[in-house]
Amino acid sequence: MASGRLQGKKALVTGGGVGIGESIALAFAREGADVAIASRNTNNLESVAAKIRETGRKALAITADIAEEEQVNAMIAQTLAAFGRIDVLVNNSGIPGKFLDVSEMDLADWNQVLAVNITGTMLCSREALKDMRARKSGNIINISSMAGKRVTPKRSSYVSSKFAMHGFTLTLAQEVGSDNIRVNCICPGATEGDRIERVISSFVGSTGQSYEQVRARLESRASLRRMVTPEEVAECAVFFASEESSGMTGQIVDVSAGT
Repeated sequence: MASGRLQGKKALVTGGGVGIGESIALAFAREGADVAIASRNTNNLESVAAKIRETGRKALAITADIAEEEQVNAMIAQTLAAFGRIDVLVNNSGIPGKFLDVSEMDLADWNQVLAVNITGTMLCSREALKDMRARKSGNIINISSMAGKRVTPKRSSYVSSKFAMHGFTLTLAQEVGSDNIRVNCICPGATEGDRIERVISSFVGSTGQSYEQVRARLESRASLRRMVTPEEVAECAVFFASEESSGMTGQIVDVSAGT
């Protein structure tokens, strides 16, 4: 097998069953990594794991809700049992939350968005770091959103969680740099796929605009006048996971077609 940029690496990608997470998992495998994928939704996990194996790499599919501490602990333990170590953790799992003004905010929904999008990221990082720090080596990649840089009405829970992820990334990078562990963050813009279709539908329902109007507005924000693809985000993740970015940590990089 030809050597890839991630040859021999062991990776864990949360939210790895669909969209950006699936694309990252497959890109890692094509570059030579064994990949564990995790999600609380099991629908696509095994099919993605099968695609990983088709590249000649090992795959592990794990059902886990990263908002639940015990399930995160079990997920990390299962990955270590299968692969022996975790070289790269990709914190990709996230939920959009409901589209509501703050004056209408549902507390349960607010708490759930923060639990998955930022507390889950912390829990996964905390547990993976136990292995990484012991080995003085590791790489954490957080998948954020342009919503962490630009506010959007009716999305306060999601926007808040993504702003928090940036602070978390910068803080963690300083904490673990002396252990030869790098921590970086990717901010995708509007990304083609099922998730953006659901977001557009939510905007249509909450604003009264047509599907075409909402999509056109999203695309018009970008310098390239289009959305990005999951594969474009995945290429940035491969770069951060590889030695090509060996001098980079605490960085927040946009893959947004210029929004």
